[in-house]
Amino acid sequence: MKSAGDVLREFEVAYSAHILSAHRVPELLGETVKMLEAEGVEVIIAGAGLAAVLPGVIASQTTMPVIGVPIAAGGLGGLDALFSTVQMPKPIPVATVGVNNAANAAHLALEILAVKYPELKEKLLLYRKKMKADFENEHKKADL
Repeated sequence: MKSAGDVLREFEVAYSAHILSAHRVPELLGETVKMLEAEGVEVIIAGAGLAAVLPGVIASQTTMPVIGVPIAAGGLGGLDALFSTVQMPKPIPVATVGVNNAANAAHLALEILAVKYPELKEKLLLYRKKMKADFENEHKKADL
């Protein structure tokens, strides 16, 4: 999940991190979701392995967008977590990114937030412009 924090810091987006479990500390999880709502948090990124119920449980307790990051934690290489995260029953969706891809979860969170915050949208557009230029420059060198 560290890479999600790295991306959010790069874009200067404040965040908080919490280590929670839907199975081990369900009361604390519920209290934390209420606290995040009261603080005005607008998107939650939740990583979970194995049965990966954490993102779905969080989504059941809030109307904020929840982005699930399946984590490879057991013998199935994260496939169990991926299936669990993408198969949330309607009408409680969880957006899901690839296994161990917390950075992509942060990029998705930035896109969600950019709908409301024009300065963040501008940062994303500049980031993508630079990414495109870097890619083109790298491949021009490779063709020589």
